[in-house]
Amino acid sequence: MPTPELRLVQPARVVSRGRIAEHTVIGMGLFVFAEIMLFAGFIAGFIISQRSAVPGTWVTTDQPRLPVESTAFNTLALLASGVLLFFANRAWRRGRSGPASTLMGLSLLLGALFVVLQGREWVKLLAQGLTLTSSPIGSYFYLIVGAHALHAVVALAYLGLCWIWLRTGRLTASRFSAAQLFWYFVVLLWPAIYLKVYL
Repeated sequence: MPTPELRLVQPARVVSRGRIAEHTVIGMGLFVFAEIMLFAGFIAGFIISQRSAVPGTWVTTDQPRLPVESTAFNTLALLASGVLLFFANRAWRRGRSGPASTLMGLSLLLGALFVVLQGREWVKLLAQGLTLTSSPIGSYFYLIVGAHALHAVVALAYLGLCWIWLRTGRLTASRFSAAQLFWYFVVLLWPAIYLKVYL
């Protein structure tokens, strides 16, 4: 009678939810790091061009000035949005879905207000003659602020999804953490842009 063969069978690998959650947040962290490098390059280019520009060519006399005061208000709205999102996450982790939903909704509204008000400023500046080709500062302004606006819109869309998931009971800690990380990148990047480009 033949001797039966003994073979070791490897158990199937099971990916835990915790590991998937870690990958979601790590992936978002890597994306945010890459975007920080992108904006660092934009701002470095802005500084180098500004310092090497021939006097009178960086900002021309017939060019409109950037709206420092109104943008300061928009900046406060964006920062308040980030603070509200922090408290929304805190409330949600404590099992208080109702307050968390309200706080996240307010955070979304303030973020959307920032994007709308910035868009309105763009329309005014374009009407006054500040375009991509009107001056070097115009080119950098629309490149840097436009890239930030694109990130803000995408981050708001993801936050909107998280808000829906929260209200329907499908929000996970990894989704919330990833959205929060992305939104904090948008929120905290803006003051640096404001101080360097507007002032």
